[in-house]
Amino acid sequence: MMNRRFVLTALPLASLLVAAAPRKRAGAAPPPPPPPPLAPVERVALSTELGTIELALDGAHAPISTANFLRYVDSRRFDGISFYRAMHLAWGDQPNGLLQGGLRDPRRLFPPIAHEPTSQTGLSHVAGAISMARNAPGTATADFSIMLSDLTSLDANPASADPEAQAGYAVFGKVTAGMDVVRKIWDSPISQTLGEGSMRGQMLEAPVKILTARRLPPPPTPLA
Repeated sequence: MMNRRFVLTALPLASLLVAAAPRKRAGAAPPPPPPPPLAPVERVALSTELGTIELALDGAHAPISTANFLRYVDSRRFDGISFYRAMHLAWGDQPNGLLQGGLRDPRRLFPPIAHEPTSQTGLSHVAGAISMARNAPGTATADFSIMLSDLTSLDANPASADPEAQAGYAVFGKVTAGMDVVRKIWDSPISQTLGEGSMRGQMLEAPVKILTARRLPPPPTPLA
């Protein structure tokens, strides 16, 4: 930033530069406004075909993942996407597993984001947590998962010899209302033929559409 004592002497030069600048082409679209500053807690409502899911995104502890999710929300790129995968785990207390959704059109993806491991954020894959789906760490874009149960094995484990387990997945918020809707989607019929590899038998027969994704007013109290 320019030191304040240089401002006055720079003004004449600035005036000349403005005068010499080429005129903006008529009809040219103005640049998009910068995104608003990230709040400690950002709230989003996903209106689906089966009801509304409300999210509290943890901008204080997972700012990269939260800002990325909001970018898709604000650009309306989440409107019309679907929940398409329901992983059902037969062991443990039921329901046990996760629900996955996202943007499956590569033409509408923003660049991948840096990985935010739970060992860094202090968050965890507990029931209701929302987490970034990814391939290798640093490849996450628009797909995300909601936990139906505590799946802390998805947390980062720096002591593990397995690089995947070391990195884990990136939690960035939680469901605050609408877990009954999450359960309803998760309980939808599963296709026995769709999906490849480990995802075969986990794809919804009829994906459930997210009609709109919109910001909500900030909460009255910080995220617990």
